[in-house]
Amino acid sequence: MKTKILLILLISTLIRCDLFYPKINLIAADEFQTTIDGKSVDLFTLKNDNGIVCQITNYGGRLVSLYVPDKFGSYEDVVLGYANLDLYTDITNKNYFGATVGRYANRIANARFLIDGKEYILEANNGENHLHGGGLGFSQVVWDAKQLDQNTLDLYYKSANGEEGYPGNVSINVRYTLTDESALKIEYKATTDQTTPINLTHHSYFNLKGGGSGDIYNHALQINASNYTPIVEGMIPTGEILPVAGTPFDFRNEKLMGKNIDENHLQLVLGKGYDHNFVLDGQGLRKVVNVKEYITGRTMEVWTNEPGLQFYSGNFLNGLDVGKQDKRYHRRGAFCLETQHFPDSPNQEQFPSTLLEPNETYTSICIYKFGVIKE
Repeated sequence: MKTKILLILLISTLIRCDLFYPKINLIAADEFQTTIDGKSVDLFTLKNDNGIVCQITNYGGRLVSLYVPDKFGSYEDVVLGYANLDLYTDITNKNYFGATVGRYANRIANARFLIDGKEYILEANNGENHLHGGGLGFSQVVWDAKQLDQNTLDLYYKSANGEEGYPGNVSINVRYTLTDESALKIEYKATTDQTTPINLTHHSYFNLKGGGSGDIYNHALQINASNYTPIVEGMIPTGEILPVAGTPFDFRNEKLMGKNIDENHLQLVLGKGYDHNFVLDGQGLRKVVNVKEYITGRTMEVWTNEPGLQFYSGNFLNGLDVGKQDKRYHRRGAFCLETQHFPDSPNQEQFPSTLLEPNETYTSICIYKFGVIKE
């Protein structure tokens, strides 16, 4: 009996120590350790008791790597990114790999909006439109960081009144938690001293075969969305909310990402594939997406309390980016599932409001939960 108890204690100890974790190519922290504008940049490693490991830098609040097992127990890094800080700090790099995006994720038409009749002018960094908070949005700043334990990292940032043209001093907290239920949970909170639009999201590029391991056409996708918001040139919503039924945007039942992606449908032509906001069914925190990759057996669920989800099929990846392990990231070699409010909501009164008032707290939750297909 004593031998059995000692064995259980030994196994428990091994599970909680680095010796138990699979041999994976973690990036050395010193590849990210520097000072930018007087603030320290670092690379933080989170682990759970199931052997899943991720790395996050406080530069842009970015998820740099995420190792999850396949059906054979082999671990691969399933997100795109770089092995050192330099390529992240290059502001000409517009892929937003793993970034925390804000003050407003997605696009705002003509880089301007009105609040109570007053016009606010933003940076036009995507043609004539404003994208992902501007050229120096939250993805390009150094966040204050505090690692609470092996599972949890807190990031803090104060966005000053007038930053990128937005009104109000906004205080933001983003908490990353790698749970023992094999989920990466991202919780956002924000307060403001002046009415302002806010719409935060997470911008990882996923490939469940492993980053840089070919296209995503054979990933099976299911989205709990009966409607979507069509776009015009420049990727701005028309303002309509249209049913997905009878269109290539119907993912209510599982289908391969590549099945309809090159059809001659106006919306796919405008987006060069999928790059659209889906109007999610239901309210509150709920499961909204299932993804399956049948070769590796890896699965991913997405949970959120948000009304929308941007599905982007990596149409603008071009093979020029060389990422971790010297892998090239080719067109449609990854997908993004960004939980959010709708694009251009500040200019679309019929869309759910993104205005945050001084007496309110903005809250948003995004959970990416991983598993394997049950044989």
